[in-house]
This record gives sequence, C-alpha cells and structure tokens, in this order.
Amino acid sequence: MYDFDNVIDRRGTLSTKWGKYRDRNVLPFWVADMDFAAPPFIRAALEAHLQHGIFGYAQPPAELNQAAIEWLSAEYDWGVHDDWLVWLPGVVTGLNLACRAVGIAGDAAMMNVPVYYPFLAAPDHGGRNAIEVPLALTGARWEMDFDALTAARSPRARMFMFCNPQNPTGRIYTHTELLGLARFCERHDLLICSDEIHCALLLDGARKHIPIAALSPDIAARTITLMAATKTYNVPGLGCAFAVIPDAALRRRFMDARAGLVPSIGPLAYAAALAAYADTSPWLGELLAYLTTNRDTLQACVNGLDGVSMTHVEGTYLGWIDVRELGLAHPAQHFEAHGIGLSDGAQFHGPGFLRFNFGCPRSTLDAGLERFREAVRAAH
Repeated sequence: MYDFDNVIDRRGTLSTKWGKYRDRNVLPFWVADMDFAAPPFIRAALEAHLQHGIFGYAQPPAELNQAAIEWLSAEYDWGVHDDWLVWLPGVVTGLNLACRAVGIAGDAAMMNVPVYYPFLAAPDHGGRNAIEVPLALTGARWEMDFDALTAARSPRARMFMFCNPQNPTGRIYTHTELLGLARFCERHDLLICSDEIHCALLLDGARKHIPIAALSPDIAARTITLMAATKTYNVPGLGCAFAVIPDAALRRRFMDARAGLVPSIGPLAYAAALAAYADTSPWLGELLAYLTTNRDTLQACVNGLDGVSMTHVEGTYLGWIDVRELGLAHPAQHFEAHGIGLSDGAQFHGPGFLRFNFGCPRSTLDAGLERFREAVRAAH
C-alpha cells in the first residue's frame, strides 16, 4: 500500500542529513534519519492541527498516555501505570536527566561501547564519570562481557546506561542476556537507564524486543526506560519521547533534574506521537519488510568485498561495518572522498568502523553501494 521506493528530494529543506554535504557530490547515509515520508495518518493528524491555527504551549493529552500504555501492554505484556510516564522532548534529554538524577557529583555511570554517542557525553554533563566497557565480538555477534563489566566496575558506579536495540551494532538482546544484566545490576546495586527508542524496528521475525524493566517488578523499580515513536515513524524533528519510571522516589529525582533545563513539548509533536501510538495500519509492517530487504542487500554487498565486514543487524536501520583491515587513518574521510557519507565509528568509541543508515529508497541505497564498492577498491 505504501511507496517506499519514492525518492523525495530533501536538499534545500533544512535537512541536517542532506545539508551536511550541500554543494558536494556526496550521498548521506550517516545520521539516523530515514528518507521516507512520514505515514499518512501522522500527516493527517498534523494537518488537522494546522487547520486549527494556534500553536501555543501544550500539555500531554490524556489520550496519549492511554495510547502509550495500551501499546506497551499489547506489545510487551507490560502493565504500566499512568503516573509512571514522564514526557520529554527527546530520549537524549532523558539520558542526561538520568545522569543528573542518579548519584552525586563524582559518581559513575557504566556503559558498553561502541554506543550511541550522546551516552558518552551525558555523564560528564551531570558531573559524573563514564565507565566504558567494550562489547565482545564473539564470532559474528556482539555480546555483553560480564567478566569485563565486573572487572571495570568502580565503587562509585551508580547506574548502568543500556541501549537495546543496540545502536550502532543492531543487536536485540535476548531474555537470557537481559537477565544477566539485571542480575549484575542487582548484585552491585546499580540503577538502569535503558534507551529503547528502536524497540519497534525489528528486522528478524524470530527476534522480539523485551523491555528490561518488564522482567520483574524488582528490576522495574531500579529502571528508567526511555522510548519514543520518532525513529519508527520517521518524525525525529518532532521531538516527543517518554520515560517509564515505576519507582516514585526515582521519578521525583528525575523530574527535579529537569527543572529549568527542559523545554515543553509542542502541540504538533504530541499530535504525531498520539497518531503513532494509536496506529493499527499496515504501514509499519511494510516498512520493516522494506528495511529487511535493504539490510540484506547492504550485508551481501559488504560481506562480498575484501577487507570489510558487517555483523548481522537484528534491529534498527543501521549497519555497523568493520573497515579496520583497510588500514585507513581516517575511514569516514576516505569514503566521503568517494561520494558516500557515513558515520565515523570513532564517534561511538568504535574506531575503525563505519555506521551505514540503510533507511532509504532502494535506488538511493544502490547508488550508495556502488560508491561504497569503489571506495573499498581504492583502499586496496
């Protein structure tokens, strides 16, 4: 029903993704922003509000809370109470508030790397320290290394900052892995801040997302879960996210941390979020099928070339590509010189890797892959 092959010209539209290479012959596959139009039901909700004509300060509609709660129940069998929800202008805001709300200045937050780069900066913004523990590449699979986590833990560690589905590797953690992390956090009395913004972008039918807070009431009581519909429905410029915080004391600290810092959410963002969480159309299923084919196309291309490789992406629309064998001093610059803009892995504390956003029409992907092949050939 939906035309994901349609190429929409985003040049000259204030697009961060495309504006980065303005006046350069570089195709952008870097920032996590898909090149598909927002679905018709979200555009209709926005148009209805535009017709009203007033865009004043807004508060979250009661229907939005209910829609989000019903969605969490239907998707994850997770019973969330209305007062557990805290609405935010973005998940990154939530990461930073968590670092201010948990512990005191000089305490630490643990995290696995590579990871979405705002994780890396958030502890310092709150006067905390970051403890970075590398994920283990076991065969062709990125996994948490609990021995390494135990060895790296500091007595000042107060929180584990978690990313699931994992950005940039595309892992969806299993029930067993989540239990292992939960037990580690219980054993060392760590709270959890879990970024689950890509939770609906699942590319393998056998893989299911499990919110770590849904494991048990005890785990929920030590967890701040961050979610948003903005990545799934490609409306990241309409910032609207929410935190699920079951523990009342933790929720108060989180809300206190935002005082004077966090702006209110606009009415158009609320309208888009409500339309997304009330969605019962086939749009998302068709998007996931399209992204899965793009993922398979990218993976076949990369793994068919000498000197580069890519692990299997279970969720998100982001490929994590190992280019270390090419021996490039500046991998992202090398590929840009051949007309393809990718995210530099060093930004995620994964030097020697590149992140490839395959959320785009197939013709755009095909053109990018031809440039990718040429860049690899030129490096040999």
